[in-house]
Amino acid sequence: MPVTFTFGEMLSARSVIGSTLAELGEDYENLWVLTPDIGATLVEFREKYPRRFLDVGLAEQACVGIAAGLAYDGNIPVVSGMLPFLSMRALEQVRTDVCYPNLPVKIIGTHGGLVGNGGSTHYAVEDLTLMGALTNMTVTSVGDPLMVGEVIRQSMTMAGPIYIRLAVGKKDRVLYEPGQHDVRIGRGIVARDGDEVTILTHGTTVAQAIDVADELAAEGRSVRVIDMFTIKPIDDDLVARCAAETGRFVVLEDHLAYGGLATRVADVLADRRISLRAFERLGIPQVYAGFGEDEQLRDKHGYGHDATVAAVRRALAAG
Repeated sequence: MPVTFTFGEMLSARSVIGSTLAELGEDYENLWVLTPDIGATLVEFREKYPRRFLDVGLAEQACVGIAAGLAYDGNIPVVSGMLPFLSMRALEQVRTDVCYPNLPVKIIGTHGGLVGNGGSTHYAVEDLTLMGALTNMTVTSVGDPLMVGEVIRQSMTMAGPIYIRLAVGKKDRVLYEPGQHDVRIGRGIVARDGDEVTILTHGTTVAQAIDVADELAAEGRSVRVIDMFTIKPIDDDLVARCAAETGRFVVLEDHLAYGGLATRVADVLADRRISLRAFERLGIPQVYAGFGEDEQLRDKHGYGHDATVAAVRRALAAG
Protein backbone atom coordinates (compact mmCIF):
# COMPACT_ATOMS: atom_id res chain seq x y z
CA MET A 1 0.00 0.00 0.00
CA PRO A 2 1.19 3.59 -0.57
CA VAL A 3 2.95 5.25 2.34
CA THR A 4 0.95 8.15 3.79
CA PHE A 5 2.67 11.04 5.51
CA THR A 6 2.59 14.70 6.42
CA PHE A 7 5.27 16.82 4.73
CA GLY A 8 8.09 17.53 7.20
CA GLU A 9 7.23 14.70 9.56
CA MET A 10 9.58 11.94 10.64
CA LEU A 11 9.10 8.68 8.77
CA SER A 12 10.84 5.31 8.96
CA ALA A 13 12.90 4.59 5.85
CA ARG A 14 13.01 0.97 7.00
CA SER A 15 9.23 0.77 6.74
CA VAL A 16 9.43 2.18 3.23
CA ILE A 17 11.96 -0.49 2.30
CA GLY A 18 9.73 -3.26 3.65
CA SER A 19 6.54 -2.06 1.99
CA THR A 20 8.28 -1.32 -1.32
CA LEU A 21 9.89 -4.75 -1.56
CA ALA A 22 6.61 -6.46 -0.67
CA GLU A 23 4.89 -4.47 -3.42
CA LEU A 24 7.62 -5.22 -5.97
CA GLY A 25 7.47 -8.92 -5.15
CA GLU A 26 4.17 -9.03 -7.02
CA ASP A 27 5.62 -7.44 -10.15
CA TYR A 28 8.93 -9.32 -10.14
CA GLU A 29 8.50 -13.02 -9.50
CA ASN A 30 12.29 -13.38 -9.56
CA LEU A 31 12.83 -10.86 -6.73
CA TRP A 32 14.60 -12.37 -3.73
CA VAL A 33 15.33 -10.65 -0.41
CA LEU A 34 18.25 -11.76 1.74
CA THR A 35 19.49 -10.54 5.11
CA PRO A 36 22.32 -11.34 7.54
CA ASP A 37 20.01 -11.46 10.59
CA ILE A 38 18.75 -7.85 10.10
CA GLY A 39 15.26 -8.67 8.87
CA ALA A 40 12.85 -6.96 11.27
CA THR A 41 11.57 -4.59 8.57
CA LEU A 42 11.30 -7.31 5.95
CA VAL A 43 8.48 -9.20 7.66
CA GLU A 44 5.90 -8.18 5.07
CA PHE A 45 7.98 -9.61 2.22
CA ARG A 46 8.88 -12.72 4.22
CA GLU A 47 5.22 -13.46 4.98
CA LYS A 48 4.04 -12.86 1.40
CA TYR A 49 6.93 -14.64 -0.33
CA PRO A 50 8.54 -17.05 2.15
CA ARG A 51 10.16 -19.11 -0.62
CA ARG A 52 12.01 -16.01 -1.86
CA PHE A 53 13.29 -14.81 1.52
CA LEU A 54 16.53 -15.93 3.12
CA ASP A 55 17.97 -15.02 6.52
CA VAL A 56 21.48 -16.45 6.58
CA GLY A 57 22.32 -15.32 10.11
CA LEU A 58 25.27 -13.11 10.99
CA ALA A 59 27.22 -13.98 7.86
CA GLU A 60 27.46 -11.02 5.49
CA GLN A 61 30.00 -12.70 3.24
CA ALA A 62 27.77 -15.72 2.76
CA CYS A 63 24.76 -13.48 2.19
CA VAL A 64 26.46 -11.61 -0.66
CA GLY A 65 27.77 -14.84 -2.14
CA ILE A 66 24.32 -16.44 -2.15
CA ALA A 67 22.87 -13.28 -3.71
CA ALA A 68 25.43 -13.52 -6.50
CA GLY A 69 24.49 -17.13 -7.13
CA LEU A 70 20.80 -16.22 -7.33
CA ALA A 71 21.61 -13.43 -9.78
CA TYR A 72 23.54 -15.87 -12.00
CA ASP A 73 20.33 -17.90 -12.15
CA GLY A 74 18.36 -14.94 -13.50
CA ASN A 75 16.99 -13.52 -10.25
CA ILE A 76 17.02 -10.02 -8.77
CA PRO A 77 18.50 -10.30 -5.27
CA VAL A 78 18.26 -7.56 -2.64
CA VAL A 79 20.62 -7.78 0.34
CA SER A 80 19.43 -5.76 3.34
CA GLY A 81 21.57 -5.28 6.44
CA MET A 82 23.98 -3.01 8.29
CA LEU A 83 26.35 -1.19 5.98
CA PRO A 84 29.46 -1.20 8.19
CA PHE A 85 29.59 -4.96 7.69
CA LEU A 86 28.22 -5.24 4.17
CA SER A 87 30.76 -2.67 2.93
CA MET A 88 33.79 -4.02 4.80
CA ARG A 89 33.37 -7.60 6.00
CA ALA A 90 31.87 -8.62 2.65
CA LEU A 91 33.99 -6.32 0.49
CA GLU A 92 35.80 -9.13 -1.31
CA GLN A 93 32.53 -10.90 -2.13
CA VAL A 94 30.96 -7.65 -3.35
CA ARG A 95 33.99 -6.97 -5.54
CA THR A 96 34.61 -10.44 -6.95
CA ASP A 97 31.24 -12.22 -6.82
CA VAL A 98 29.00 -9.25 -7.69
CA CYS A 99 30.91 -6.44 -9.41
CA TYR A 100 33.31 -8.50 -11.51
CA PRO A 101 30.47 -10.29 -13.37
CA ASN A 102 28.33 -7.11 -13.14
CA LEU A 103 25.34 -8.82 -11.51
CA PRO A 104 22.08 -7.02 -10.58
CA VAL A 105 22.50 -7.38 -6.81
CA LYS A 106 21.01 -4.55 -4.73
CA ILE A 107 22.79 -3.82 -1.45
CA ILE A 108 20.69 -1.63 0.82
CA GLY A 109 21.31 -0.89 4.45
CA THR A 110 21.50 1.34 7.45
CA HIS A 111 24.09 3.00 9.69
CA GLY A 112 25.74 5.10 7.02
CA GLY A 113 27.72 7.80 8.85
CA LEU A 114 27.90 8.61 12.55
CA VAL A 115 24.40 7.41 13.41
CA GLY A 116 23.01 4.88 15.85
CA ASN A 117 25.45 5.57 18.74
CA GLY A 118 27.06 2.17 18.20
CA GLY A 119 30.67 3.32 18.30
CA SER A 120 33.27 3.24 15.58
CA THR A 121 32.83 -0.48 14.81
CA HIS A 122 29.19 0.20 13.87
CA TYR A 123 29.60 3.37 11.79
CA ALA A 124 29.94 3.14 8.01
CA VAL A 125 32.21 6.11 7.36
CA GLU A 126 34.59 4.66 4.75
CA ASP A 127 31.87 2.93 2.74
CA LEU A 128 31.43 5.46 -0.06
CA THR A 129 35.16 5.32 -0.75
CA LEU A 130 35.17 1.52 -0.79
CA MET A 131 32.01 1.01 -2.83
CA GLY A 132 32.84 3.90 -5.17
CA ALA A 133 36.16 2.26 -6.03
CA LEU A 134 34.47 -0.90 -7.34
CA THR A 135 34.02 -1.25 -11.07
CA ASN A 136 30.35 -1.46 -12.18
CA MET A 137 28.96 -0.38 -8.77
CA THR A 138 26.41 2.43 -8.62
CA VAL A 139 26.55 4.23 -5.26
CA THR A 140 23.69 6.17 -3.68
CA SER A 141 23.06 7.88 -0.33
CA VAL A 142 19.42 8.75 0.33
CA GLY A 143 18.18 11.26 2.89
CA ASP A 144 14.45 11.46 2.21
CA PRO A 145 12.67 8.25 3.32
CA LEU A 146 10.14 8.46 0.50
CA MET A 147 12.95 8.59 -2.06
CA VAL A 148 14.15 5.20 -0.88
CA GLY A 149 11.17 3.50 -2.45
CA GLU A 150 11.68 5.27 -5.78
CA VAL A 151 15.40 4.39 -5.87
CA ILE A 152 14.59 0.73 -5.15
CA ARG A 153 11.96 0.70 -7.90
CA GLN A 154 14.36 2.17 -10.44
CA SER A 155 17.07 -0.29 -9.43
CA MET A 156 14.92 -3.26 -10.44
CA THR A 157 15.71 -2.73 -14.12
CA MET A 158 19.42 -1.98 -13.68
CA ALA A 159 21.78 -4.48 -15.26
CA GLY A 160 24.50 -4.10 -12.62
CA PRO A 161 24.82 -3.73 -8.84
CA ILE A 162 23.77 -0.79 -6.70
CA TYR A 163 24.63 0.31 -3.16
CA ILE A 164 21.88 2.21 -1.32
CA ARG A 165 23.06 4.00 1.84
CA LEU A 166 20.71 5.09 4.64
CA ALA A 167 21.08 6.40 8.18
CA VAL A 168 19.48 4.40 11.01
CA GLY A 169 16.24 4.53 9.06
CA LYS A 170 13.89 4.76 12.03
CA LYS A 171 13.19 8.50 12.12
CA ASP A 172 13.97 10.32 8.89
CA ARG A 173 12.61 13.72 7.95
CA VAL A 174 10.47 13.85 4.82
CA LEU A 175 12.20 16.51 2.73
CA TYR A 176 10.18 16.68 -0.47
CA GLU A 177 6.57 16.58 -1.53
CA PRO A 178 5.73 13.57 -3.72
CA GLY A 179 6.33 14.57 -7.33
CA GLN A 180 8.19 17.75 -6.34
CA HIS A 181 11.40 16.51 -7.97
CA ASP A 182 12.27 14.17 -10.81
CA VAL A 183 14.16 11.51 -8.88
CA ARG A 184 16.50 9.70 -11.22
CA ILE A 185 19.52 7.63 -10.30
CA GLY A 186 22.56 9.49 -11.60
CA ARG A 187 21.01 12.97 -11.34
CA GLY A 188 21.23 15.38 -8.42
CA ILE A 189 18.30 17.30 -6.98
CA VAL A 190 18.18 21.06 -6.45
CA ALA A 191 16.65 21.01 -2.98
CA ARG A 192 16.96 24.79 -2.57
CA ASP A 193 17.86 27.23 -5.31
CA GLY A 194 20.29 30.09 -4.85
CA ASP A 195 22.98 31.99 -6.72
CA GLU A 196 25.69 32.92 -4.21
CA VAL A 197 27.03 29.61 -2.93
CA THR A 198 26.21 25.92 -3.40
CA ILE A 199 26.08 23.32 -0.64
CA LEU A 200 26.50 19.84 -2.12
CA THR A 201 25.44 17.08 0.24
CA HIS A 202 23.77 13.68 0.53
CA GLY A 203 22.00 11.40 2.97
CA THR A 204 21.56 12.50 6.56
CA THR A 205 23.08 15.95 6.05
CA VAL A 206 20.63 17.10 3.36
CA ALA A 207 18.16 18.21 6.05
CA GLN A 208 20.94 20.09 7.84
CA ALA A 209 21.96 21.85 4.63
CA ILE A 210 18.37 22.89 3.94
CA ASP A 211 18.09 24.31 7.47
CA VAL A 212 21.31 26.26 6.97
CA ALA A 213 20.11 27.64 3.63
CA ASP A 214 16.79 28.70 5.17
CA GLU A 215 18.55 30.37 8.10
CA LEU A 216 20.84 32.36 5.83
CA ALA A 217 17.94 33.23 3.51
CA ALA A 218 16.43 35.11 6.45
CA GLU A 219 19.56 37.31 6.30
CA GLY A 220 19.14 37.89 2.59
CA ARG A 221 21.78 35.38 1.45
CA SER A 222 21.04 33.06 -1.48
CA VAL A 223 22.28 29.53 -0.83
CA ARG A 224 21.70 26.64 -3.23
CA VAL A 225 21.44 23.10 -1.84
CA ILE A 226 22.14 20.11 -4.07
CA ASP A 227 21.01 16.69 -2.86
CA MET A 228 23.65 14.64 -4.68
CA PHE A 229 22.05 11.35 -3.69
CA THR A 230 23.93 9.49 -6.44
CA ILE A 231 27.61 9.58 -5.55
CA LYS A 232 28.65 7.37 -8.46
CA PRO A 233 28.09 8.15 -11.25
CA ILE A 234 28.09 11.74 -10.06
CA ASP A 235 26.01 14.30 -11.91
CA ASP A 236 29.03 16.11 -13.31
CA ASP A 237 26.96 18.39 -15.52
CA LEU A 238 25.10 19.67 -12.46
CA VAL A 239 28.40 20.19 -10.63
CA ALA A 240 29.70 22.22 -13.57
CA ARG A 241 26.49 24.26 -13.79
CA CYS A 242 26.55 25.10 -10.08
CA ALA A 243 30.20 26.10 -10.37
CA ALA A 244 29.39 28.46 -13.22
CA GLU A 245 26.33 29.94 -11.54
CA THR A 246 27.53 30.32 -7.93
CA GLY A 247 31.33 29.98 -8.05
CA ARG A 248 31.51 28.84 -4.40
CA PHE A 249 31.13 25.31 -3.02
CA VAL A 250 30.62 23.86 0.44
CA VAL A 251 30.57 20.04 0.39
CA LEU A 252 28.92 18.57 3.48
CA GLU A 253 28.74 14.85 4.22
CA ASP A 254 28.45 12.32 7.03
CA HIS A 255 31.48 10.40 5.79
CA LEU A 256 35.23 10.79 5.94
CA ALA A 257 36.03 14.21 4.51
CA TYR A 258 38.32 12.64 1.91
CA GLY A 259 37.18 9.82 -0.38
CA GLY A 260 33.47 10.59 -0.51
CA LEU A 261 31.39 13.22 -2.29
CA ALA A 262 33.89 16.07 -1.79
CA THR A 263 36.61 14.05 -3.49
CA ARG A 264 34.34 13.22 -6.44
CA VAL A 265 33.29 16.85 -6.78
CA ALA A 266 36.94 17.93 -6.69
CA ASP A 267 37.72 15.37 -9.41
CA VAL A 268 35.01 16.83 -11.66
CA LEU A 269 36.41 20.33 -11.14
CA ALA A 270 39.96 19.19 -11.88
CA ASP A 271 39.01 17.09 -14.91
CA ARG A 272 36.99 19.93 -16.43
CA ARG A 273 39.54 22.58 -15.43
CA ILE A 274 36.93 24.55 -13.47
CA SER A 275 38.12 27.05 -10.89
CA LEU A 276 36.08 28.31 -7.93
CA ARG A 277 36.33 31.32 -5.67
CA ALA A 278 35.84 29.06 -2.63
CA PHE A 279 35.79 25.33 -1.84
CA GLU A 280 34.98 24.18 1.70
CA ARG A 281 35.08 20.49 2.64
CA LEU A 282 33.06 19.40 5.72
CA GLY A 283 33.07 15.81 6.94
CA ILE A 284 34.61 13.41 9.41
CA PRO A 285 38.33 13.99 10.00
CA GLN A 286 40.78 11.08 10.15
CA VAL A 287 39.65 9.93 13.59
CA TYR A 288 37.57 7.13 15.09
CA ALA A 289 34.61 9.17 16.20
CA GLY A 290 33.58 7.44 19.44
CA PHE A 291 30.14 7.35 21.00
CA GLY A 292 27.40 9.96 20.97
CA GLU A 293 24.25 11.06 19.22
CA ASP A 294 24.76 11.94 15.58
CA GLU A 295 24.17 15.69 16.01
CA GLN A 296 26.60 15.79 18.93
CA LEU A 297 29.25 13.97 16.90
CA ARG A 298 28.81 16.30 13.94
CA ASP A 299 29.34 19.28 16.23
CA LYS A 300 32.33 17.62 17.88
CA HIS A 301 34.03 16.83 14.57
CA GLY A 302 33.37 20.14 12.87
CA TYR A 303 30.54 19.56 10.42
CA GLY A 304 27.41 20.28 12.44
CA HIS A 305 24.88 23.03 11.83
CA ASP A 306 26.95 25.89 13.22
CA ALA A 307 30.10 24.72 11.46
CA THR A 308 28.19 24.57 8.19
CA VAL A 309 26.88 28.11 8.66
CA ALA A 310 30.44 29.26 9.34
CA ALA A 311 31.76 27.48 6.24
CA VAL A 312 29.09 29.09 4.06
CA ARG A 313 29.95 32.50 5.49
CA ARG A 314 33.64 31.94 4.67
CA ALA A 315 32.72 30.95 1.14
CA LEU A 316 30.52 34.02 0.74
CA ALA A 317 33.35 36.23 1.92
CA ALA A 318 35.83 34.76 -0.57
CA GLY A 319 36.65 36.72 -3.68
